[in-house]
Amino acid sequence: QVQLVESGGGLVQAGGSLRLSCAASGLTFSRYAMGWFRQAPGKEREFVAGISWSGGSTNYGDSVKGRFTISRENAKNTVYLQMNSLKPEDTAVYYCAADFMGGSSSYAAGYGFWGQGTQVTVSS
Repeated sequence: QVQLVESGGGLVQAGGSLRLSCAASGLTFSRYAMGWFRQAPGKEREFVAGISWSGGSTNYGDSVKGRFTISRENAKNTVYLQMNSLKPEDTAVYYCAADFMGGSSSYAAGYGFWGQGTQVTVSS
């Protein structure tokens, strides 16, 4: 079965950096667009970043543009989210998701597979 496993979350001070990884199995990774979403307590799920199945297109939520970078390594079935200049408002559970032959969509409904999430906490 399809599994998406996030890692790399943790506690970091404001201004710091983290790199999240999402390892995929059970699917032909190179055929899937990948996305990162986040959800903070009491808030709706928010699009963070997306990358097309080819890697040729990326898309970012307005709140993270210029600070976060999404990338993928198809040989390792892994997508990454490099997060720099972290702010307390970036605190959330971060989820990766897969969209068969997708672009870099910001619409969560288009993603058919989801990971369990990894907690990111940014202290002020």
